[in-house]
Amino acid sequence: MRQSYRWLARYLSGGAAALADCSSAPQRCKHRIGAEWVSEIERLRRQRMSGPAMARQLHMPVSTVGAILRRLGLGKLAALEPKPVVVSYERERPGELIHLDSKKLGRIEGIWHRITGRTQGAVNRHHGIGWEALHVCIDDATRLAYSEILADERKASAVGVLERALGWFAGHGVTVERVMTDNGSAYLSKAFRMAVAAAGLKHKRTKPYTPRTNGKAERFIQTSLREWAYARPYASSQERSMALMPWLDHYNIERPHTALAHHPPVV
Repeated sequence: MRQSYRWLARYLSGGAAALADCSSAPQRCKHRIGAEWVSEIERLRRQRMSGPAMARQLHMPVSTVGAILRRLGLGKLAALEPKPVVVSYERERPGELIHLDSKKLGRIEGIWHRITGRTQGAVNRHHGIGWEALHVCIDDATRLAYSEILADERKASAVGVLERALGWFAGHGVTVERVMTDNGSAYLSKAFRMAVAAAGLKHKRTKPYTPRTNGKAERFIQTSLREWAYARPYASSQERSMALMPWLDHYNIERPHTALAHHPPVV
């Protein structure tokens, strides 16, 4: 009843607008940090001073300094560095550049755990049944993609994938000119370098610790995981491997691709 009288008093003093919802935060707070202190914290942060060091110098609690830094968007020192400009590129001709990459997948032994095959009730919950590797190869211009599941990510596997991928692309009328990979040991090996040279290709490697340079392969791996590898529970690794090629055909022939004006890679 008391609240009803408050609402009535609001209505009589300000009309219907006075009954609108408003913030419950107090209009005045005697403990609020002044703007000059906030400016000083920002100034010190831009000199790359840590939160505890600022708290000692300004005689303030570390939690208060941390809260102000987060409010300013400077909670991490990395926020002081300008973000690198992302330069998107796309080759004009099919085969001008293909991207190669690989991704570890946990083997499956039973439907209860799709990743590591850990048995139910096992004493050592971290004991799995091993790994296998998804190798991908995608054309920069057309997004035409080739994939394989192999036992590992070693140089022999990488060379085999490259040779079979080149034949597969040739069967689709694509003559490959360059390949791009990261700096994994398999791609830096002498065997892979010789395979690239034997095919008459140029090998481009990504800048260290910059996976976005090979972003098309990274993106295709994520799409593969979401739409194929983890799309449903598989009873075994073999069942998952058998589902790869049907999904890959769907990706290349039927699935719309936003980078291709919602057309599939094979048109």
